[in-house]
Amino acid sequence: MPIDVDVDAAGVATITINRPERCNALDAEHYHDLGQAFCRVRDEAAIRCAIVTGAGDVFCAGADLKTWIGREPSLAELWATQAGQLLNRGLEVWKPVIAAVNGACIGGGMTLLFATDIRVAARDAFFSLPEGQRGIIPANGGTQRALHQLPHAVAMKLLLTGERMSAEEAGRWGLVNDVVDAGDVMATARRYAAAIAASAPLSIQATKELALRSRDVPLAEGLRMEQLTQRILLASRDAAEGRQAFAERRSPRFEGH
Repeated sequence: MPIDVDVDAAGVATITINRPERCNALDAEHYHDLGQAFCRVRDEAAIRCAIVTGAGDVFCAGADLKTWIGREPSLAELWATQAGQLLNRGLEVWKPVIAAVNGACIGGGMTLLFATDIRVAARDAFFSLPEGQRGIIPANGGTQRALHQLPHAVAMKLLLTGERMSAEEAGRWGLVNDVVDAGDVMATARRYAAAIAASAPLSIQATKELALRSRDVPLAEGLRMEQLTQRILLASRDAAEGRQAFAERRSPRFEGH
């Protein structure tokens, strides 16, 4: 399958864009399959977090332009905003997503990166948004998330020039968490995933949702959302298990209830 999904015993889903012969570029079919993979992460209770990566030595080259340019969607399709959602185009997945960037991260690959939570990059990886050189825009969140995640001038350089950003530069600006040797990318991503999977799933999902939803709201509203969410979680069985495990000096066994 061009989009592979593997779920381990700890509840970590690894989503691999497996189209190396096309630099892991995505046509409509593969975008649909990638969206379905993230719907599975969202919907399956046993899955606690996900890692997304690319097969071979490329993370993702974005849209397969040969299949997209010249395509004219109907107005009805443009207004069907809930159809064919992607992680980077409105799909709400509150389980954490880790990007394991093993190589080039271009166009739609970078807008996918913007929609992840923790990012690990190989030292020889690079990042670019070259859509303007092809007569299109960095859609699926590129124009919307770049300035949230990078300083203005840095984001605008990416958006407007199409120039490459090295992994070292991405680390310096905080676009990625870790820059490591290529052979250590997946191991580093899995360490993050293991720590997340061992935590209380309801707490982790609530934390991610609160952090994202409250980013653009007044502090008073964000604090109120936080208080209400905490009150709900305190009544969960996982919260009781966390307290009991702490008292008994043992590792907690969270079940997501």
